[in-house]
This record gives sequence, C-alpha cells and structure tokens, in this order.
Amino acid sequence: MEVKTSLLDNMIGVGDMVLLEPLSEDSFIENLRKRFDHNEIYTYIGSVVISMNPYRSLPIFTPEKVEEYRNRNFYELSPHIYALADEAYRSLRDQDKDQCILITGESGAGKTEASKLVMSYVAAVCGKGQEVNKVKEQLLQSNPVLEAFGNAKTVRNDNSSRFGKYMDIEFDFKGDPLGGVISNYLLEKSRVVKQPRGERNFHVFYQLLSGASDDTLKKLKLDRDFSKYNYLSLDSAVVNGLDDAANFRTVRNAMQIVGFMEDEVQSVLELVAAVLKLGDIEFKPESRCNGTDESRIKDKNDLKEMCELLGIEQSVLERAFSYRTVEARLEKVSTTLNVAQAYYARDALAKNLYSRLFSWLVTRINESIKAQTKARHKVMGVLDIYGFEIFEDNSFEQFIINYCNEKLQQIFIELTLREEQEEYVREGIEWTNIEYFNNAIICDLIENHQNGILAMLDEECLRPGTVTDETFLDKLNTICAEHQHFESRLSKSSKFLTDHSLPHNCFRIQHYAGKVLYRAEGFVDKNNDLLYRDLSQAMYKANHSLMKQLFPEGNPTKVNLKRPPTAGFQFRASVGTLMKNLQTKNPNYIRCIKPNDKKASHIFTDSLVCHQVRYLGLMENVRVRRAGYAFRQAYEPCLERYKMLCKRTWPHWRGPAREGVEVLMADLPVPAEEFSYGRSKIFIRNPRTLFFLEERRRQCLQDLATLIQKIYRGWKCRSHFLLLKKSQIVVAAWYRRYAQEKKYQKIKSATTVVQSYTRGWQARKLLRELKYQKRCEEAVTTISAFWHGTQARMELRRLKQEARNKRAVTVIWAYWQGTKARRELRQLKEEARNRHAVSVIWAGWQGTKVRREYRKFFRANAGKKIYDFTIQRIMQKYFLGLKSTMPSVSPIDKSWPANPYRFLDGVHTELRRIFHLWRCKKYRSQFTEEKKAVYEEKLEASKLFKDKKALYPSSVSQPFKGDYLEISKNPKYQKLNSAVDEKVLLADVVNKINRANGKGTARIFLLTKKSVVLADQKTGQVKASVPLPDLASVSVSTQSDGFFALRLKEGSASAVKGDFLLSSEHLIEIITKLHRTGATAADSEQLNVDISDEFLLQFKHDKVCVKFIQGAPKNGNSASCKRKNNRLLEVSVPTTA
Repeated sequence: MEVKTSLLDNMIGVGDMVLLEPLSEDSFIENLRKRFDHNEIYTYIGSVVISMNPYRSLPIFTPEKVEEYRNRNFYELSPHIYALADEAYRSLRDQDKDQCILITGESGAGKTEASKLVMSYVAAVCGKGQEVNKVKEQLLQSNPVLEAFGNAKTVRNDNSSRFGKYMDIEFDFKGDPLGGVISNYLLEKSRVVKQPRGERNFHVFYQLLSGASDDTLKKLKLDRDFSKYNYLSLDSAVVNGLDDAANFRTVRNAMQIVGFMEDEVQSVLELVAAVLKLGDIEFKPESRCNGTDESRIKDKNDLKEMCELLGIEQSVLERAFSYRTVEARLEKVSTTLNVAQAYYARDALAKNLYSRLFSWLVTRINESIKAQTKARHKVMGVLDIYGFEIFEDNSFEQFIINYCNEKLQQIFIELTLREEQEEYVREGIEWTNIEYFNNAIICDLIENHQNGILAMLDEECLRPGTVTDETFLDKLNTICAEHQHFESRLSKSSKFLTDHSLPHNCFRIQHYAGKVLYRAEGFVDKNNDLLYRDLSQAMYKANHSLMKQLFPEGNPTKVNLKRPPTAGFQFRASVGTLMKNLQTKNPNYIRCIKPNDKKASHIFTDSLVCHQVRYLGLMENVRVRRAGYAFRQAYEPCLERYKMLCKRTWPHWRGPAREGVEVLMADLPVPAEEFSYGRSKIFIRNPRTLFFLEERRRQCLQDLATLIQKIYRGWKCRSHFLLLKKSQIVVAAWYRRYAQEKKYQKIKSATTVVQSYTRGWQARKLLRELKYQKRCEEAVTTISAFWHGTQARMELRRLKQEARNKRAVTVIWAYWQGTKARRELRQLKEEARNRHAVSVIWAGWQGTKVRREYRKFFRANAGKKIYDFTIQRIMQKYFLGLKSTMPSVSPIDKSWPANPYRFLDGVHTELRRIFHLWRCKKYRSQFTEEKKAVYEEKLEASKLFKDKKALYPSSVSQPFKGDYLEISKNPKYQKLNSAVDEKVLLADVVNKINRANGKGTARIFLLTKKSVVLADQKTGQVKASVPLPDLASVSVSTQSDGFFALRLKEGSASAVKGDFLLSSEHLIEIITKLHRTGATAADSEQLNVDISDEFLLQFKHDKVCVKFIQGAPKNGNSASCKRKNNRLLEVSVPTTA
C-alpha cells in the first residue's frame, strides 16, 4: 500500500500562507525566511506558488522528483512548482480545461527558470513517441534561441529577460503536445544602443564574437575584440559563470532543431553583425553656404562593410543618414540632418532593425512549432513577463510595465474570487461577499480612451506644433489633478505644492503595490518610436533576403502617409488581447521573489523581500483567500489523517467518508461555526482549528507510538525469554550426552586394559610352547642333514671314479681315429694330384688344336671380325661411361651426359627418353591415391591459369591442403559439420565483399560434391548454399589479387540475391577444385573460368561492373575494394615489383 504524505507533515514554518497565524507582514516575511534557510524555496497561498530564487542548484528537480509529484493531489506533498504544473496538466488532460500559468516577479527573481521547469515537467509527464518527442524538443529548444536574442546581463540578473513572453502549448485529446504559439511583448530595444553601467547588451552579440569560427567572423566582417564596437559595454563584457562561446554553439544547435535553414541562420547573423557595424558609424558637422548645419560620415569604411552585409548601395544609406524627406499630400520637402539628428536616426535604425529581427524570429519559430492539425486543441499558456518595477529613475518603460502588472493584478483578483466563488457554489457552501481593494480605478487612470494617461500621451504626440515632455506633463496636471491616485507638484491640488520629494518634472501614481515616481523626460520620444521614412525605404532597397519582410513600409509603391501607431497604443492593444486570452483559461500563478541583490545563496534581505511582497500583492491575496474558509480538504484524506482522534473511526471506518468525518468532528471540542460540510470537502474557517487538529493528531501519534513501543518491547522480551529457555534445554541435553559419553569412554578404557593384560598372558604362554616345539624340530633337521651329507659325499666319490675311467677310454679312441683319418687324407691328396696332371695335359693339347683352327678362320674373316669387335668395344665403353655419368632419378632433373660418338645420336636420344619414362614410372609408383589426386589438380591448375593469372606462379610451390579448418575435428564447427551431409572437399575462410561499400565480411567457404556453402565464421550458421548445377561461371582477374566471383544461372533458385564476390588467399586451389567438381556434379561440360580485369555481376536487380586496377591500396600490400558508384566496384591491386 502506498504511503501518502501531506503538506502538513514535517512542516518547516507554514507551507500554505493561508494557515499563517497571526497574519501580518512581519510574520509573512519571517515564515518565508525560515523556509528559505531550510532550502524550502516554495510556499503556497492556496493554489498560488511563491518561488524564492536560491541562486544555486538544489537536488529537487531530478527525474525522481518528477515521478514523485506525478498524478498527485496539489496539497498531498510539500510545496513545489511541479505540483502546480501537474495540477494544470491533469486539469487540461482529464477535465478538458484550457490552462494558463502566470509567472511574475522582478528581474532576477527566477521567472525564466520557473517557466523552463514548468515546460520540462510537462514534457516529462506527457506521452512518448517519435513525433511527440520531436515536438517536445522543438518547444524546449525555442528557449535558448529567444534567450540569446532577448536576454541580457543586468545589475540584478545575469540572464534577465528583456521582453515579455507568452507561449500557448497545444495538446491533443490524449494530452500529447502538438505544437505551440509564442507571443512577445515590449522588447527593451533601447538596450541595443545604450546600456546602464554594469550591464551588457543582448547575449547574442557577445556569443557571436566569442563562439563563431574565424571564417564566419571573416564573412561577417567582424573582429573578436569587444572594444571595437560602440554598442557593446566593456565594463561587464565578460560575466563569471557564463560561457558565451559554448552558448553560441547551443543556440546554433537549437536553431537547427527548431527548423531554421542554414541560409536563414546566416541571414540572421548578418543582421546582428550589421547592427554592430551600425553603432560604429560616426558623424561630423559641416556648414552649408546658406548657413544651415548638416552632418557627414567620418569614416565610410564601417558604412561600406555594413552595406555589403545588407546588399545595399552605400550612397543610398549615406543620403538617408544626411537628409530627411517629409511628404504632405503631393509635396515633398527634403531637409538636412544635423549631427544630433543623424545620431538619433542611426540609433533609431539600429533599434528598429534589431526589434523587427526579434519579431521575425518569434514568427519563424511559430511556423516551426505550430500544430499541424486543424482540429480543436487543448491549450496551456505560460506567461513570463516583467514584474512590477520601482527604480530610483522610472521612465516610460517602467510606466508600461507597471500598467501591465496592474492589469494582471486586476485579472488575478477577479479570477481568484471567481474560482473561490465557484468552489463554494460547487460544494454547496453559502457565499459571502469579500471586501478587497479593486485596482480598476488605477487601470482606468492609465488606459481610459479619453482621459487616460496613454490616451493623452498619444494625443500629445499626434498634435501639430511644438510637442515636449513638459507640454505632456502640463496636460496631465490639468486633466488628472483631481484623481486620487495621481500626484504632481504642478497640479491644482495644493497639498503637493510643498512636497519636496516630488520634483517639478515628475508625476507620481499610487499603484496597488505602492507609489511610483515617474520622470516625464523621454515619454514623448519613446512613445513616438519614430523611424524616418528615408531609412525605411533605404532598407527596403537592400538585396538581403529578410529586409523586405522587416521593412514592408519602405515599399515605394505602397507609401502610407498615415502616422504609424505609437508604442503605448500598440502595447495597450496587445495587453488587452492578452487579458482576453487569459480570461478564457483557468489561471495558475507563480510569484517569483529574489531574496537579495547580491545574487548570492543563503542571504535573505528583509527589506527587499518586503518590497516585493507588497508590489506582488501577496498579503492582499492571503486576505482574499482567508476571507471565507482558510482550509479545505476532501473527506477521504481528511478521515485518513485524523481518524485516530476518535475511537469510533479508529483504526478503520467502514462507512462513507463524509459520515466518518462528521462522527470525528462531533467527537472533538470544535465549535460548529468553525467548519462546514461541502459535497466532497470539509471547509475549516480558522487556521487555529486546523492547528488544533494537527496538535491533537501529534499527541495521538505519540500515544500510538508509545503503545506500539510497549507492545514491541513486551514481544521482544518474551521472544528473548523463550529463546533463552530453548537454549538452556539444548545446552542441558548436550551436557548430559557429553557426561554419559565420558563415563562410557572410562568404562571402555578399563575393560580394554583388562582384556589386553589377559591376551598378553595367553600370548606369552603360547609363545613359550611354540619356541620349544621349534627347537625340537630344528634339532631333528640338523641330525638329518648331517646324515644325508655323509651319504651324498660317499656317492660323489664313487661317481668321480667312474668318470675318470670313462675319459681314459675316450682319449685312446680319439687318438686312434685321428691317425686313421690322417692316413686316409694323404691317400686322397695323391689321387687328386694324379687326376690334375692328366687334365692339364689334355687342356694343353686341346688349346693347341683350337689355335690351329682359329688361325685358319681368322685369316678368312679378319676385317669383319675386327670391325665387330671394335664396335662392340666402343659400345661397351659407351655404356660403361653412361653408367658412371647417369643423372639423378628425379623427374625434374633435365641434365643428360653429352654424346661422345656422333653415330650414336639416335641411340643417345632414345636412351634419354626411355630413361626419363623409366624414372617417371618409378617416381609415380611411390605415390598414394591422395597424392595422385593433388598432382592431377596441380596439372589442372596449370592448364587453367599458367600464363593467364599473375598469382599462379606463387601458388605452384604451395600444396593443395583442401580442409584448412579441419572442420571434422574442430569442436567449434561441430554444428556446421553436422549441417553439411556430404564430404567436405575444401574448407577455408574467405571474405564476402559487401555490395554497398566494398568492405569484406569473414565467411566459411565449404565445397562439397554437390554444392557451395557460405557460413558465419563466429556462429557457424549457414548463410547461403548454392548447388553446383546453379553455377554458370567463375570470374577472376589477370592480376595478383585473390578476388573471384561466383556467377549464378539466371532463373535459378540461388540467383534471387544475385552473384557472390569473394576474396581468398587460396584462390588457385578453390577455382581448380570448383572447376573439377562442377563438371562432375553437373554431368556436363566443365565449369567455365573467365579471366578478365573487368566483368559484370548481377546484384539483386542491378548489374555492377567490377574493375581491377593497379595502384597503392590503403590497407598495405593487399588488394582493396571500394564502391565508386551504383554501377562500379573498383579493386586496387598492388603493383608487383
């Protein structure tokens, strides 16, 4: 169950000022101080949020905080700006009520940050989606752009908004943002030409000079040195904690996100640069012959650069700064401008150029962020505008700002009372009229169309004749003298004649926030806001893309002689439109207060805070809110919070919540007039009653806490006792077991000792018996041994005698046999000598006979015999020499001995051929079947690539291994091996070339008898399988690269994704095996191998040309592939040395 907190829990001071007791200005400020010191920067006045600027980061704006306040009741958690944003967003989404959030306060109070927090919260809690996120991002990124062009550093604030901004954020029926519309009010354009001491011009000037690149500044003809520009103050050009360069990059990025085109951004920067250049134009006086004074430009270089930026002729703008043309009906009068008038014209042009550029930016942003659908939208408006201003020197700007705040205060009181009255009627509570100060009389004093100050100022500006601030003040003194809220020392009222605090050239108005003294000087000029027509027409002639949009009145074909509306009239009209817009929406208020003027944390200045509390009308707001019932709460949370105060409602109430609250209040000593029952809420009139309930609740919580502690301590003690008791039983049981075990061990040890002594006595007795028996047995054995020894020696002597007798007989017989054998040998030798002599004699006679016959035969055939003998001898010598000089049996050895005899050339050649065939046969007989297949493949590769492919010679010495991955043994490829049913002829890693960018992806290349398979190297998943009959041809280049293309037959199932372009280090082996295997698989002609440096491949629906060139690849010595266009892949192959 979710545990809910309340605004009243752990409250520091009072979270809602309506509950403050006693209510006074001192107690109000003291409560703000107490909460500020404890980092509680938000406080409520009913549904109004007071926001104190902490001047430091606090951990209360995290995504966790956003989720904490999401879809929670307004008073459910401690005060926070997220609570108000959530209440407004849920009312818009769920109740279909248009909302507006009014953020007011003086400069430096944190209005801009508050509006950012509201927008960021709404962006965080609304829907998600690509289109929704884009709209949210554009809405949020519009802030940096407007801050750069509309914010500036002041003495009170380093990022002060110098314009009023109202943004309508549009939502659909689901609560998702669709777009927005921004309205801007009263840009402080006088800051462009002059800034008070200690303040800066608008941020964009410093950001451009600090953050733009050197090329950009060169195009804009600018320099980074701030001191070169008259419109930039130097004493505060650099602000601590403000990085202008980084902010410039942020603004450029934000403009891109919002939707600005690059040329539009450049045009805007050119106009900003033109404003800076405009400030550097200076004039010198020059007298004419008729005695009149005129002005001339001192240095025309700045004018020339500005004209180049705007695309305008230099002479046209130079004349516009020197002359003024006045048109009256059909007449034109041209007058010269003196130096003062020229400077006035220059500053007026700068102010108008910048303010119109700012208005164009707002319009351009609105075009980007506006809702695209025309259906009715829910709208949430966020108003970030000046607070009430009271300075030492108050002029026309403060008068206009305070008038706007008077109108906001008026609508605030009216809407607050209306909301209060509607709630009373809705809840059935009787409504009583509330007395309050109505500032309508002050608004009428300012805006009355006949006698109002603005109307008289417009009338004074438009009337002919001499018009000065003094004549305007005289008119005020005449018409407004009797008004109770107007004071002037020159009026008819005698009570101010001696008021020395009121100067003669000033008037004072008593606003709702206090009296403000206005200096009349400058009212007429600032209200006129006059730009000479010559300058408008000169700007319209510029070739710049934005000039005709910014100065439409300069169109010579549409000259309007009617005087343009004054600044006061325009602002009054825009304020009236704003008030009508706000009255159609449900208001939500954020009042921002700055705690000190030093922009430092932990400092609370009572006088400054008191001043802001007064002019924000916060005390008046509290009084209006407390005039009826100070506190109201729904029945369910009220009963849940206070049910412990009554026994009948504690701990659970089973009936309706209202009945439970009635029973609860009836049981408490609270007067009946102090509260009322509405339809869904209880209303408590006095804060004291609420504090009484809170005090009783605190006491009850203490009593309940004491009861809970008592029960807990009793439970804890009982649990401890039961644990001790259980532990004692366990310890006792273990001890008894231990004691019995010790006793048993003692008895067992004694028994063991007795048994050991008994067994020892029995063993020793048995040992003695055994020893006696052993001695008897040894004695018998010794006697027996001696007897057997005697018997054996006697037998040995007998046997030795017999052996001596036998040896003597053997020796005698051996001598006799030897003599007999020698005698026989001599006889045999004599017979042999006789037979040899007969043989010699016979051989001699036969030799003589043969020699006689040979001499007869030789004389008849001597020549032929000598020739045959010679030839035979030469052949014998040739073959013996060939035998000694025979080459090795290696088939690749091409050496052969030289032929010594010319008539043997044929024989010599034939013998060489026969010898080579013989050694080849002998070499082949050593081959296995696998080795034979490899050499057949090598022979096939030679036929395919020799003298055709530059890579072939380097592959001859490399053996064809086939399975380089050992796919059947490697467990990494077990899954892939099981997926391929047939025997793998080749397995290698190749690179599959990406058709889009030419980069390679590692793939496993498998060749089987029926198909080619490509698989992922890491996972082993099959990516493609191509049957060999589907292969049309293979294409390779003539160079030393490893790229090859598998071209598929058109119409085949494998050709859906197109051909394959691969690269491998074993290209020759892959193509050879594919060529041999393809013919076998297709049962037809062998696979065609196309060798060319340029061939076409079919990639899906496109044909792409693959072209091989020699060059220097980026990745070293290997070939690289790069896609040149949609129809060409170019492969760069290193040049071979």
